Parts: sequence; structure tokens; C-alpha cells
Amino acid sequence: MSENQNLLAEQRRALILDEVRRRGGVRVNELTRKLGVSDMTVRRDLDALARQGVLEKVHGGAVPVAEASTHEPGFEAKSSLELTAKEDIARAAAGLVAPGAAIALSGGTTTFALAHQLLDVPDLTVVTNSVRVADVFHAAQRTAGPRQGAATVVLTGGVRTPSDSLVGPVADQAIAALHFDLLFLGVHGISVEAGLSTPNLAEAETNRRLVQSARRVVVVADHTKWGVVGLSSFAALEQIDILVTDSGLPAGARAEVSEHLRRLVVAGEPEGDDTEV
Repeated sequence: MSENQNLLAEQRRALILDEVRRRGGVRVNELTRKLGVSDMTVRRDLDALARQGVLEKVHGGAVPVAEASTHEPGFEAKSSLELTAKEDIARAAAGLVAPGAAIALSGGTTTFALAHQLLDVPDLTVVTNSVRVADVFHAAQRTAGPRQGAATVVLTGGVRTPSDSLVGPVADQAIAALHFDLLFLGVHGISVEAGLSTPNLAEAETNRRLVQSARRVVVVADHTKWGVVGLSSFAALEQIDILVTDSGLPAGARAEVSEHLRRLVVAGEPEGDDTEV
């Protein structure tokens, strides 16, 4: 990490988290030197990251959270994390959707944010296994009333997960019979070795079916998902067409991603900074 007193808080915390995960722990005095900021600033950053549950504070520094690969936070717990990043990602991802497209949105808080951005795109057909995503479109129609060009929403059946996704054989069969132009996929974790992963075995199988039914796969994931590995992998990075992430993704991770994906879109950065491969 290079010294920079003008880093935004979110950028600084992303660098700290990347250092903690890469090295297995850091000390406060090391971070003050690397980032060129005060001891108090570093401690505030560590407090914020600890509240998000992405690292654990220890005497004099911080270490990664010792989280089981089967741990699956609920929707409400995840919805309060990385709000700015998720909104940036949602806006960038919405720009990939053309009027009249047939799209699918998986479960997750980032796809939930994306659903709000798609309300004004006309004539969409939206397939989703997310109760929350479906509610976004249904609530808009209840509020505004019937209107020309409103999205047609297909909600799969299935068993509800802690993240309010519908999974299992019923969802799998429904998805297998459909075909969509674009799939927007939220993930629990993403890495070079494990690809896309989730703590929920049934959700992993449903996500595999979503990937198989899509002509193009777009993963929407903020920088904190990088390096996280859940119990079950359901897709390799090579199966992804586009990754839409936020500016908190470190340069090293961007380079690794670009070796495996067709396109990397970094939300909030100038359009010319997208990476095509």
C-alpha cells in the first residue's frame, strides 16, 4: 500500500482489509506508516471494519474474522454493509440492461439495489429467485398503478434461505426451463481458486442452474467479497462475462480478475477505466 493522506475513508478501509486478509493480520503502527495517517484514524477505521464483521480487532492491530465457511448472514445483516459501494455497482450494472430484455436477478443485497435502478427500464421480463427483488417491482406497481412498459416479474418457487432467496428442486426446475439474455448474480464470495461460492449447498445448485440458463453472466459484488470462500463453489471465474465491482477493489485483485474474465467494470470510475480482456 502506498502512503496517501487524501484517500477516502472507504478506499483506506478497503486497503486495510486487503492487507489483513493477505497477511493474516496487521499492526496499527504498520498501517499508520503505510497509509500516512494518524494512529487515531487507523483505529477508527479498524472499529468501522470490526462493526461490519469483516475483521477482528486484537491488541495493537487486527486479524481476519475466523468465520466458518457454512456461515450465512441474513438479509438484514448484510443490507447495512457497503451501502455506497452497492449503490455505485447497481447504477453501473443497470447501464448494461436494454429495454425489452429478459433478465434474471439472483438473491442478495446488491441485486436488491440493482432492482431499484431497473424500475424505469421499459418492457423488461425479470426472472428472480429473490423474494426481496420481486417485492421491489411489485411495490412499484402497487404505488404507481398499472403503466405501459412495466416489468413482467417471474418469481420462482422454492425453499427460503436466510438471505431471502428461493432455492431447491422447485426453483431449479423452474429456472432450467427458462432462458434469459443477462443474469445478474450476487455472491457470498469470489476468488481465483474457488470461483464463485456460497455457504448454502441448495443455493449453490440453484445458482448453477441460473448460470446455465443465461446467455451472459454478470456478477455484482463489492470489494469485500474478494478472497472470501464459502462451503460450495458453483461457477469458475471463466464462466463470468462481466464483473461489476467498486473502486475499493485493490490493484492486485483487479489484475488477477482481469486474467480470468472478459470484462471488469469498476463502478464510480470513468468509463474508459473499464477493463476489457
